[in-house]
Amino acid sequence: MYDLIIIGSGPAGLSAAIYAQRAVLNTLVIEKNVMSGGQILNTYEVDNYPGYKGINGFDLGMKLREHADELGAKFVEADVTSIQVEGVIKKVITNQGTYETKAIIIATGARYRKLDVPGEAQYAGMGVSYCATCDGAFFRNKTTCVVGGGDVAVEDAIFLARMCEKVYVIHRRDEFRAAKSLQDKLFSLDNVEIIWDSTVKQINGEDGKVSAIEIKNVKTQEETTISCDGVFIAVGIIPNSDEFKDLVAMDEQRYLVAEEDCVTNIEGIFAAGDIRTKMLRQIITAASDGANAVTSVQNYLNSVK
Repeated sequence: MYDLIIIGSGPAGLSAAIYAQRAVLNTLVIEKNVMSGGQILNTYEVDNYPGYKGINGFDLGMKLREHADELGAKFVEADVTSIQVEGVIKKVITNQGTYETKAIIIATGARYRKLDVPGEAQYAGMGVSYCATCDGAFFRNKTTCVVGGGDVAVEDAIFLARMCEKVYVIHRRDEFRAAKSLQDKLFSLDNVEIIWDSTVKQINGEDGKVSAIEIKNVKTQEETTISCDGVFIAVGIIPNSDEFKDLVAMDEQRYLVAEEDCVTNIEGIFAAGDIRTKMLRQIITAASDGANAVTSVQNYLNSVK
């Protein structure tokens, strides 16, 4: 019987593990992947995490895991398939067996929706990015492309236009879904060019980094190549919440509903990091969630003892 089981070991889960160990909670971390770290393992360079300017994403993930290991956190590699709640006792069912606990922190994160075109995976972190606020500064005075037409895509283009020489926005339709106020701001920018009715066919590279994208007009079938230094893909984020769909309250996008205290609608179950409803999904906010979640866990455990 554990005091706490943490599902996932990205920045939120590892932060929670560190705080749980310091709180002397009997804790188990369940991670389905071979390595801890979450999405940051695939990030070429992290430039916005305090104290680690320019660190490789893999190295940052390893440092977070090492910190948890040094404090004695216990990890198991397993794939969680479901959770059963029986009053105070929660059963976490995995492909490696069932674990019992009094409290659970779900920190399974989210994943960026991909275009699934040639070159996307090859140049991920080398010009292909899914987060303008994370990586935009690397493209100062360069040419970038933003793919998408929702609020995030338009916001990304506005953000990049402040520092990039030229920003192309590629959208498969002839109008944006983004808020009118955002569209008005985007249309007012001189260094932004919008390419309507077009999809990305391929991302090309040179010397190990992005050099151009190939696009196709869905109405005329005309194909064009655009030279650029970076491609920012903003076509959606998918929370890793399928295993919890019949357990915890979710919003329309399938994020677990929880505020800054990480408390869900089920007593003893908490959500931390990119999996929960929140305004900003970054490494630092995920780590903050880990700390907040453990504080809420302690309050809960004190109430049921």
